[in-house]
Amino acid sequence: MKKSKYVIAGNSAAAVAAIESIRKADRKGEITVISKEPYLSYSRPLVTYLLAGVVNENKMLYRDKEFYKKFEVELTLGEEAVDISPERKIVKLSNGEEIMYEKLLIATGGTPIFPATKGNNLRGVFTFTSWDDAKRVDEYIKTENVEYAVVVGGGLIGLKTSEALIARKIKLTIIELADRVLSATFDRKASDLVEKKLKEVGCEIRAKTTVGEILGKEKVEGVVLQDGTRLDCQMVIFAIGVRPNSEIAKNAGLKVNKGIITDGRMRTSAPDIYAAGDVAEAYDSLLGVNRQIAIWPTAYWQGAIAGANMTGKDERYGGAFAMNSVEICGLPTISVGITDPKDPGYEILERYNGEKLVYKKIVLRDDKVVGAIFIGKIDRAGIFTNMIKEKIDVGTFKNSLLNDDFGLAWFPKEFRKHMVVGEGIEI
Repeated sequence: MKKSKYVIAGNSAAAVAAIESIRKADRKGEITVISKEPYLSYSRPLVTYLLAGVVNENKMLYRDKEFYKKFEVELTLGEEAVDISPERKIVKLSNGEEIMYEKLLIATGGTPIFPATKGNNLRGVFTFTSWDDAKRVDEYIKTENVEYAVVVGGGLIGLKTSEALIARKIKLTIIELADRVLSATFDRKASDLVEKKLKEVGCEIRAKTTVGEILGKEKVEGVVLQDGTRLDCQMVIFAIGVRPNSEIAKNAGLKVNKGIITDGRMRTSAPDIYAAGDVAEAYDSLLGVNRQIAIWPTAYWQGAIAGANMTGKDERYGGAFAMNSVEICGLPTISVGITDPKDPGYEILERYNGEKLVYKKIVLRDDKVVGAIFIGKIDRAGIFTNMIKEKIDVGTFKNSLLNDDFGLAWFPKEFRKHMVVGEGIEI
């Protein structure tokens, strides 16, 4: 039986960060990475840009072959970790191979939700989160000369997928079960601006409904919505969310909610097993609870903490909060933290210009910034992100937060040293 001091199930942001952390402390211990996909670590946020033709496949890699060679990582690609025995410290792969570990990191990410809609087995029905998804959709568009598509889901994945299809000159309709797009990320005003931009580029949006049936004999010919409306189309893409790949942990007896439950060191409930990234539930420093925060920087940070602690260090994960920065059909948007509170205990500062598609909203609680939305103009957003992190009291200058020239100069001198200008956020 093969033995490896460190075994990592998964090969995305959390896995890469864990490898880097491990090698900072341990140059000799064997590292084995197991990945269901056949690729080196690649940048999932670029998948929609690949479909749109904005980037080519050469730009997709997050880490190249030299990275794995430099850090002496043994890669097992195209095979999945399917079973864990915490008692025996063994991981079983889909090819039947077993690997004995000393420390294990589960960084298996998530799987797109694929509803049991009638007709979902027809050719032309896809999900869209992976490199292979991009290849399949691209090939189908070319071979079937797709002119009209339906995207089910108006969240970030759905809108970025829609943007890619628009770039391919495909007419499309977005179907969203909620009453607006980006309902989990934005407030009503922000969603309205995004919808206005989408309509400007020819996208139709149908809210408060979903697809009840996909029509066609062998391939997609249309859909019927739950409200009875029929739409002709040649392709359907489901983008209604991602489910954490936590079954392997649940089957091994680890504590699992939606994701794998972790502590402040990214440890699971089983000795010597850690979890990080989209599969993990970790501390949300704003809400004060453990939950999934499925964004790239958080996955990387969690992986770095897990990797360090796998070597025997004692590093703490201080917690993160929701952050998304995405451009939608040329409209830049950022949302950070709590953006649409219903509790009257929150204070709202905002500036809105619907004609220019510009919106700035700052959410305060007890004179501390806890959330923000930026649409159209997103410069200086990093300052607000850092105010949330540092829990800075803005009571003496909160009336200046909406000023176009707001910056470090507005801060009391003792606070300036805590701030980092222009810190970026990427989904």
